[in-house]
Amino acid sequence: MKFSDVVEKVITIREQKVILDSDAAVLYGVETMRINEAVKNNPDKFPSGYIFELSPEEKKEVIENFDNPKIKFSPAMPKAFTRKGCYMLATILKSPQATETTIAIIEAFDKLSELQETVAELSQAPEEVKQKALMQKGGEVIAELIGDNLKTSEEETSFEINFALLKFKHTVRRKA
Repeated sequence: MKFSDVVEKVITIREQKVILDSDAAVLYGVETMRINEAVKNNPDKFPSGYIFELSPEEKKEVIENFDNPKIKFSPAMPKAFTRKGCYMLATILKSPQATETTIAIIEAFDKLSELQETVAELSQAPEEVKQKALMQKGGEVIAELIGDNLKTSEEETSFEINFALLKFKHTVRRKA
């Protein structure tokens, strides 16, 4: 399981970073109904804050923003797992892939939180030296999140991500 595979599945709903049940199923290598059976058969392991069901409006928004065909054509309302909910799934789904996936999920959520904290700290850092250090740290976290998914075309590929106070630029040059 690649770290970037997990990062691609993390979305924000209700101001929380979550992974939808259908995406968790892909990551864990099972069918979505197996994920939902695990939740139904172990309700005590999924208290409030671990999982929630999307509203019809949230489902529509996810379909519009992420073009998820599994959700689009499903009559059921998708469930969203928080970091704690994803970890709890791992205690139920016992397999090497479940363990590997859980580690990747925990790492992905951790890196996203680290980036969020860095950007927040950067906005409050008065000294230029501290700002530069935080910008470098933010760039390193973004590079880890993006991973090896960058492709080169022609001689150079470049992209920029601009946050309020953090700008990350990555350039890949083709060797001659």
